[in-house]
Amino acid sequence: MDTMYLVPPIFFAIAFVFSMLGMGGSQLYIPILFWMGLDFKTQAIPLGMLLNVVNSSSAAWTYGRKKLIQWRVAIPFGISMVLFAPLGTWVNINLPTKPVILIFALFTTAAAILMLSGWKPKGGKLSRRGQAVLGISGGSILGFFAGLIGRGGGSFVVPLLYIAGLEAKLAAATSALVVTFSGTSSFLSHIFTAARPDWLIWGLSVVSVFLGSQAGSRLMAGRLKSGAVKVVFGVVLLGVATLLVVKDVI
Repeated sequence: MDTMYLVPPIFFAIAFVFSMLGMGGSQLYIPILFWMGLDFKTQAIPLGMLLNVVNSSSAAWTYGRKKLIQWRVAIPFGISMVLFAPLGTWVNINLPTKPVILIFALFTTAAAILMLSGWKPKGGKLSRRGQAVLGISGGSILGFFAGLIGRGGGSFVVPLLYIAGLEAKLAAATSALVVTFSGTSSFLSHIFTAARPDWLIWGLSVVSVFLGSQAGSRLMAGRLKSGAVKVVFGVVLLGVATLLVVKDVI
């Protein structure tokens, strides 16, 4: 536990970056907490899920005030993810997950390359019906596969929204609200079953993530251009794809 004093600056930095991308960051919070000595099941996972929600909801609040969230996409997307994740978890019993994770890693890599290349999706502004269809269909598909492979799915939301036609900043802002829906569902499923909070660590972590999220989301909403968002997101996506392959496929 002597290394826990490193948590505030590390989690501040993670929240700062991930809040700009509409992601929660649980894929980093959980392993870091585990490496620092917290029990994986009763402490690292529940706290990581909580920090995921704190980060995404704090960023979503900022983006909502700046009118960057596409609500007609975000709300059906988030609800559909929550509803279809249990179906994916049930199917997971009978299907091997490594091929699915590899597909997701390839999809993530392709999205990263597209963003870094400067590619822009064709199409224009989505109609109200198109936004609703994108929200329901995208949320259902990602929710199902998130439950299937045991991931939150947040790192796949922005690429899907971007490829579907949303401008990069709007995709990241909308993703923050979507991730809040799915992250809250995951957190509640853990907090009432196995969690054993260490309140000092939890408190320091929550404060650090909240401050980092506010700083990152305000910077993204006020100063960053869409081109800069695409570059940062492309680099992070390549890292996420690499982790997926190394940890879950190889």
